[in-house]
Amino acid sequence: MIAKEEIQENLKNCIDTTNFPLPKKKGKVRDVYDLGEKLLFIASDRLSAFDRNLALIPFKGEILNRTSAFWFKETEDIVPNHFISMPDPNASLVKKFTIFPIEFVVRGYLSGSTSTSAWTAYQKGEREFCGNLLPEGMKKNEAFKEPILTPTTKDDIHDEKISPKEIIQKGLMSREMWDKASSIAINLYKRGVEITKKRNLILVDTKYEFGYDEKGVVYLCDEIHTPDSSRFWIRNTYDESMKKGEEPKNIDKEFLRLWFKNHCDPYKDETLPEAPEELIVELSLRYQQLFEMLTGQTFSSKKNENILDRLKKNISPYLNKA
Repeated sequence: MIAKEEIQENLKNCIDTTNFPLPKKKGKVRDVYDLGEKLLFIASDRLSAFDRNLALIPFKGEILNRTSAFWFKETEDIVPNHFISMPDPNASLVKKFTIFPIEFVVRGYLSGSTSTSAWTAYQKGEREFCGNLLPEGMKKNEAFKEPILTPTTKDDIHDEKISPKEIIQKGLMSREMWDKASSIAINLYKRGVEITKKRNLILVDTKYEFGYDEKGVVYLCDEIHTPDSSRFWIRNTYDESMKKGEEPKNIDKEFLRLWFKNHCDPYKDETLPEAPEELIVELSLRYQQLFEMLTGQTFSSKKNENILDRLKKNISPYLNKA
């Protein structure tokens, strides 16, 4: 794990945005370059929340990229995925597929604070949530008897919850494709629960994206079980937290989200305040800690290495083909 002092030295050594001579689509945290039959994913160090970028977090992109690579390997027996290779710690070469316009959100617990979360709806008295009937009398952060699938529309700005019935009625997916992909999503979540349990973690909820080829074969795409796509609690603190009525101890970006909520209106203010350096360093440490717990690997970096220069060098073979 990289020490605080080294993170501080790398506060300006981050990837914000890239501009290589290839067709590009800029996502919330990735720059995606079109190579024809393949795509080149560049994982930036952008921190996205409230439908905008809040800060740059040292080593975040590499952690997300390497975490997904780990999970793609761990789940390839459940579903084939788009991953081909990792030419750089911040880059992945992947196969190109037609992507379903739906994000498959799987939840194991009645939790969350966003407008699309299960707990937010439950508090308002909703008992049918994205096609799932929720029982009366549940407490916040209580586990469901079985994980539930709560799909959302896929949007670059703001996702909206939707039910399976609406997905099929609107022609977003066929019944056959929905049944196939939703079954895969639940199995992926269960695999994640199984592995994170051994690492003293709880996989609270997560989201998956799927695509398909010309033969109708479904593939797992985008990312899997990363700190950006998932929430994790510390397993051995969960029962005690529930008894005390406290929030389970977590390793995620919520504390930095709350800082912005307390210091501005992150949805409406045109200009946001700069996140304090100590909070950026702390979040980088948490991303590293989670990476090491999830993968069993040690996270380290080369001293005085310029990350953008390294990236350019490692992906140059693909740029030269453009």
